[in-house]
Amino acid sequence: MAVGGEFNRGLSPWSGRSVLVTGAAGLLAGWVELELLESGATVLGLDNAWDGPRATIPPEGVERIDGDIRNTPLLRDLLADRRVDTVIHLAAQTLVGPAIEDPVGTFSNNIEGSWSVLEACRATSGVRRIVVASSDKAYGDASGRPYREDMPLRAHHPYDMSKAATDMLAQTYSVTYGLPVAITRCGNLYGGGDLNWSRIIPGTIRSVLLGEAPEIRSDGTFVRDYLYVRDAAAGVLMLADAVGERAEFTGAALNFAAGGRMPVIDIVRRILKLMNSNLEPVVLGLPLKEIQDQRVSAARARRLLGWRPRYSVDAGLRETIAWYRTHLKVPA
Repeated sequence: MAVGGEFNRGLSPWSGRSVLVTGAAGLLAGWVELELLESGATVLGLDNAWDGPRATIPPEGVERIDGDIRNTPLLRDLLADRRVDTVIHLAAQTLVGPAIEDPVGTFSNNIEGSWSVLEACRATSGVRRIVVASSDKAYGDASGRPYREDMPLRAHHPYDMSKAATDMLAQTYSVTYGLPVAITRCGNLYGGGDLNWSRIIPGTIRSVLLGEAPEIRSDGTFVRDYLYVRDAAAGVLMLADAVGERAEFTGAALNFAAGGRMPVIDIVRRILKLMNSNLEPVVLGLPLKEIQDQRVSAARARRLLGWRPRYSVDAGLRETIAWYRTHLKVPA
């Protein structure tokens, strides 16, 4: 995990809080943990794949806990014994391809895992704020219309549906039990620490660093809203703080996106340009069971939280490329 001092802000509302992050070895979790640590929080990281091939490197200071989110008694004991104030639930099977190949495993991880986390929080009186990560994929296919939080969730593919179910579980626990939980729906995340090489941005960067032509599985026309992971981490923590202080955020879902919306072929060519590469992408044109065109409106997060992305797509990509150069030990 890259480290840096940009998140130091002096006196922080997170100072002294005990925070449990699930999926702590994942991409977004690593940057959330870094910001929490630099803000003075005690960070407990729960994951069952710390040594997995796609696990990122957590920042120094995270207390690593090896465990499965579907183990509700473990969660209950952890929350009570460590007097956890905040739970940030990011654990999930996040890859679309494996979700199509193994829907039952994905449903178990993402849906059963989420109700286990929420049930443990319900049984623990000290938890004051919870954020659950849904996804923009939960909206399903809106034919290119901007996703807004008041739109129904109409997911059809396995990964998308698992996140929609997670989303609705969080809303259920909020409405029925008054659980102080809020929901994030982020655009496509990218950034240093993502070792899922099947994803277009890390896969492209690694290919270029190795001198190989990057591959695009689709025909290159699929459109996504790209969000730099450090902007997403800031949004997660702003929402987590708000749900513990303001009742109107309980049960609320907020989109986070930077407006960096473009076809896959364009993001690949942008990476190639930033890396000064003359390689040409190989377009495989495989049929994919994915949403063709996605657009995410973050107007609500801007209005209610004052959240703004701090990174342009190019600035985020430059930092990301630098991270992979260091990680893969490829000189500039």
